[in-house]
Amino acid sequence: MLYRLLKIPAAISFWMYCRRLRVTNKAMLASKGPLLIASNHPNSFLDAIVISSLFKKPVYSLARGDAFKNKWVAMLLRSLKMLPVYRASEGVENMEHNYQTFEACKEIFKNDGIVLIFSEGRCVNEWHLRPLMKGTARLAISSWEEGIKLAVLPAGLNYQSFSKFGKNIDLNFGEFIYKKDFPGDNGFGKSVNAFNNHLQKALEPLVYEIDKNDQEMLEKKMRAPVSSLTRMCLQIPAILGALLHFPMYLSAKKIASKKAYDSDHFDSILFGILFLGYPVYLVPIALIVDVCTSGHYWLLTALMPFTAWCYMMVKKQF
Repeated sequence: MLYRLLKIPAAISFWMYCRRLRVTNKAMLASKGPLLIASNHPNSFLDAIVISSLFKKPVYSLARGDAFKNKWVAMLLRSLKMLPVYRASEGVENMEHNYQTFEACKEIFKNDGIVLIFSEGRCVNEWHLRPLMKGTARLAISSWEEGIKLAVLPAGLNYQSFSKFGKNIDLNFGEFIYKKDFPGDNGFGKSVNAFNNHLQKALEPLVYEIDKNDQEMLEKKMRAPVSSLTRMCLQIPAILGALLHFPMYLSAKKIASKKAYDSDHFDSILFGILFLGYPVYLVPIALIVDVCTSGHYWLLTALMPFTAWCYMMVKKQF
């Protein structure tokens, strides 16, 4: 229920938080299960939000296991269709829980569901595809061995920035990978290596390879064209949007910096604070407008987000 309630607001939020969200091969967003989306992992839980909000069917996401330590947090995450996956660094004793998660994934596949897995394992803010962990291969191959007609969909997420709102995002999809792409029985270990090699090659053209100091290449790949006429028309509401939203954005940025200073989770935490805090921020402003305009506070629900969007469209991209 909570997943359904938040999916539409999350999709709308990207309209305010992202200047451009470009998807190649959009037909994939209507895919049905059983499906395993195998993605890179450059931007913490924002990666899962981007993909889950775009797909028509519900998407279950595999998330880092240490986030499930608290009982109440674990309940919340599971209600958002997240399942825990543990790494050896989080305690070898927790690795057994991965079998339970994989069994849960297989049940989802048997009901024609969709699961999202981050094949690199750890999140790192970079424009680079890292070597793949074995979890994706093990889940796919074990599902095929149980007769599940699973398709694996490579997905590459690319961000203009990992620290600012108003970013451009490219989500690139590859071609489906099926069991038939791996003829013969070479044993589980060799099959895992063959799968990873295949998936790595499938992901390479989807994930941009850009040195962190190569600003020219980053702009070439990620800049979104905005016409001079658009900038001129949006200039006045953009200024208003900057003034109205500056207090909230500054506060959200300070909180995110304290929670995730110099870490790869800053952008996701900032988005989460803005997403959850924006309705709260609107309430006192709406009350002031209501008093001053005798009941026309409803105009705020349209004008405030619109001015924020205008500012995002005219602000500097790089």
